[in-house]
Amino acid sequence: MLELIMILFTAYTLVKIYISIMQIGYIADEKNGEAVLMSREKFKIAGEYAIKKERLALVGTVVEYVMFVWWVTIGFAWLSSVLQTDSSVIDAVLFLVGFVAVGYVVGLPFELYQTFELDKEYGFTQTTPKLYFIDQVKSTVMFLVFGGAIFYVLAWIIINVANWWIWGFALLFLVALLVNVIYPTIIAPIFNKFTPLEDGELKTDIETMMQGVGLKSDGVFVLDASKRDSRLNAYFGGLGKSKRVVLFDTLMEKLKHKELLAVLGHELGHFSHGDIWKNIGMMGVLLFASFYLLGNLPEALFFDMGVEMKAGVEIAMMMLLLSLISFVFTPMMSFVSRHNEYAADEFGSQLGGKENLVSALIKLIQENKAFPKSHPLYAFFYYTHPPVLERLTELGYDAHAVNEVIKPLEKEGIFSFLEDDKK
Repeated sequence: MLELIMILFTAYTLVKIYISIMQIGYIADEKNGEAVLMSREKFKIAGEYAIKKERLALVGTVVEYVMFVWWVTIGFAWLSSVLQTDSSVIDAVLFLVGFVAVGYVVGLPFELYQTFELDKEYGFTQTTPKLYFIDQVKSTVMFLVFGGAIFYVLAWIIINVANWWIWGFALLFLVALLVNVIYPTIIAPIFNKFTPLEDGELKTDIETMMQGVGLKSDGVFVLDASKRDSRLNAYFGGLGKSKRVVLFDTLMEKLKHKELLAVLGHELGHFSHGDIWKNIGMMGVLLFASFYLLGNLPEALFFDMGVEMKAGVEIAMMMLLLSLISFVFTPMMSFVSRHNEYAADEFGSQLGGKENLVSALIKLIQENKAFPKSHPLYAFFYYTHPPVLERLTELGYDAHAVNEVIKPLEKEGIFSFLEDDKK
């Protein structure tokens, strides 16, 4: 059984490596071709950034594979001997904390390089070492408190309940729902400051749009994203009374009034179409399939790894193999997500004006240095949002024609080229 799982994980790793290599080669060729939706200089910079990110991800894939092999051949047995674990719930929690800690230490250099080297080189990182350290401490405390509690309950279920994988799935699914409820109002404010949008024309227009689609929310808030990163974003999150619209302060700074309304119209499209519930449903299917498959692993597998079939090891093995199971579902989930994005674009263009949404989309890729092209295989697997060129086409705009308008205006520092309103 161990040999079969290693073969499957090896195949999964090779496919990921192949997709990354295809993406890197594709962008390396395209970045030297005709610039689209941005100046030649910015187009090339965006391409270089995309290549460097993918190379880092490629190295991460190799390290993930090495760690997988180490865990199933040596690591689990080593950690069990170090902790001298038995079959109790507490020992299962300690084992899992140790498992996560090892993964954190291995992954930390990649995160540090991404944050303080790569993103800083391209003008994204605004965070300081002090702020980063504080964030890590907060995350660690939250993991030990909440993650430890989840591990404890799940381990207890495994030890004491028949068909534990069914109840384990129910537990994790309920936790996911709870996180969606409390994230906007409890979890996110631990890391960022949320300021209610000031009274004014923008707030009035947003509230009018929300009322028009029947959205009752906790409010519209501006997030101080700029203290960590300069990228632009907005999102609609939460369930029930915790629903809220969140605008990054970086987005507020770069987009004009009508462009912001178009972006919010897009987010309201997700609400109107029930996309949050669709995503929760897909997550539930993935979670159920994962618990079914990984919750029925044979005892012989653990014997081959040199460990007893105990709760802590079972959960750790599930966590280790979850990336493999998720990868199988990724194309389907990405396809559904891209379909939802097209529908949200159409909804947003009706609420906020098609030309304003197009203008906002182009600003977003320019400011975020998002390369506008992708290898089809890479997009098929990983793109939860359609490539921007395809989004523009769906909205009725020829990207190459738009490009001819952008070039002269960009030289003058003008980015909004489709709207007459200069608010």
